[in-house]
Amino acid sequence: MFLHIVEACLLTAGSAYLLGSLLFGVLVSKIMYKDDVRQHGSGNAGMTNVLRTYGKLPAALTTIGDVGKSVVAVNLGRFFFDALLSGTGAGWQNPLDPVCGAYLAAIFCMIGHSRPLFFGFKGGKGVLVGAGAALATEPLVCLVLLVIFLIEVAVTRIVSLGSIIIAALYPVGTLLHLIAKGANLPTILFSTICCVIMAAMVIWLHRSNIERLKNGTEYRFGQKK
Repeated sequence: MFLHIVEACLLTAGSAYLLGSLLFGVLVSKIMYKDDVRQHGSGNAGMTNVLRTYGKLPAALTTIGDVGKSVVAVNLGRFFFDALLSGTGAGWQNPLDPVCGAYLAAIFCMIGHSRPLFFGFKGGKGVLVGAGAALATEPLVCLVLLVIFLIEVAVTRIVSLGSIIIAALYPVGTLLHLIAKGANLPTILFSTICCVIMAAMVIWLHRSNIERLKNGTEYRFGQKK
């Protein structure tokens, strides 16, 4: 039984990390412009830097790719937990819902995105990857966070601040969602801890943005340099 849990976790983590290591911002910039977006602007491989550097179409393609890889990763994690842990051992009932595999996959997909194996371990901040995970696991929570993000950006035009706010709110939304669904305690604890880790990763990767926010020098969308 324990070996099945370890196997499910290893398969989930490994596949999610490899998927996360596919940086669509870099791929789009190399294919379309024979360039590397990480050589421009903030130096990140995320959608925001692609948008500032190349425009709307490359940014849209990056968004589709980064969200899509996260959706694939979390569904693989769900599949591994369901296939390997359901009905494992006579008289043993798996305490973890397959959705726990999705949350574990989300963490490692974000790690892959920020420290990609295929691109010199220099990637992005994982906001879109986290959004893809939320979309695949909790569409309602994702919608609420998206509305909050859009309102914040419309008011302040600071994308990083919106990313930090929704990252902080994500574990709270997940917890309330799981309680409302009637999930069991092990699933609630496992999933919420995973979401706290994801939120902490996003906020940590925005630490330079936080410093600029404190100093009043953070970039506002549409601002001319």
